[in-house]
Amino acid sequence: MTTNMLNPDAGAHILQWADLLARHSEPPWDARGELTATYLTHAHLATAGDLAQWMRDSGFDSVTTDAVGNVVGVYRAARPDAPVLMTGSHYDTVRNAGKYDGRLGILVPIACVAALARAGRRLSFDIELVAFAEEEGQRFRATFLGSGALTGDFDPQWLDQQDAHGLTMRDAMRAAGLPGEMAAIGALRRDPSRYLGFVEVHIEQGPVLVERAVPLGVVTSINAGARYVCEAGGRAEHAGTTPMGMRRDALLAAAEISLFVEQRASLAPGLVGTVGQMEVPGGSINVVPGACRFTLDLRAPTNAQRDALVTDVLAGAREIAARRQISLECNESMRVAAAPSDPAWQARWERAVAAIGQPVFRLNSGAGHDAMKLHTIMPQAMLFVRGGNRGISHNPLEIISAEDATLAVQAFTALLDDLDVNG
Repeated sequence: MTTNMLNPDAGAHILQWADLLARHSEPPWDARGELTATYLTHAHLATAGDLAQWMRDSGFDSVTTDAVGNVVGVYRAARPDAPVLMTGSHYDTVRNAGKYDGRLGILVPIACVAALARAGRRLSFDIELVAFAEEEGQRFRATFLGSGALTGDFDPQWLDQQDAHGLTMRDAMRAAGLPGEMAAIGALRRDPSRYLGFVEVHIEQGPVLVERAVPLGVVTSINAGARYVCEAGGRAEHAGTTPMGMRRDALLAAAEISLFVEQRASLAPGLVGTVGQMEVPGGSINVVPGACRFTLDLRAPTNAQRDALVTDVLAGAREIAARRQISLECNESMRVAAAPSDPAWQARWERAVAAIGQPVFRLNSGAGHDAMKLHTIMPQAMLFVRGGNRGISHNPLEIISAEDATLAVQAFTALLDDLDVNG
């Protein structure tokens, strides 16, 4: 499929699609013009509906919604029983999000399949595009739920988790017309023997490409990570009558732990540690905080580095809590291994980038992606697209250019051509 088959305005069309999807947002963010679409909310379901319709309009032979809400489009090969190339990314968002995180990796393949369908061309393999329903872990503590269902890693206990309003995931699924049963979810596991591999296009979410003035980057590996949900327990007391030296302030313990996370993660290149949420449940302005809930997000280039970071952070947190006479409970909510790109698939992305006349630039991914889940059952490799505003992401300032989006479509097209000709 040569680039002249592509819509010359493919990048502009992708930006328009992203703008249309961003209309679907949850209250109260929608009233402020901010994008939030968490798992199985009205905004999330409306996004899924648009994606399904665009897949149909673009020529996919089948478009279905599976038992966890993934939207799955298949463009059939020239012959039956052909192997399958899987691609895709997630369509849920963080709160007050950007427009392109995850969604770019759905829209680029749609544009490529639309070009194939217009030309009446079939490849030697099926293209299975999966718009993963959940990756961010915002409404429920179930990160990579969508891709995890395809790898057999959906935890049955997730169905009993409750959101902030007390609604279980099972009930949220049933309200959305999904079965909410493990039998249906377990049946989603893919047979890796049928698949050639998994490729994902994603906005970089960092400043490397923009500072190097390079539009595309070939990912060499995705960092390992672990997340914890923690609760510090102290003693709620009168803020005016309890001397400073006699307090058991749960919030201050959590704050000191946050600073310790910063210090420990700063000791080696590539390590990052974040306390992204901190809450005093039922707190009052004139009460010493008796409890504090907070999260830990710890990442490193290798599993060994991540494990050492986790060990040191948890040990440091326990020491701080003991010194402050605070109880502390930290429950692991996610642990993912580092995911090196498959060498053959990384090389395919490199050839694709070179084929469209762009420099081949390699970089590591500090962010987690659905590709790291598919990595557990099939070869995977990723292509990053440069972001503007110094690559900021998980933020309304997240942006890409139409020109770079077009280059991503061209690179994906070149990868499909290479695979079709050379296998």
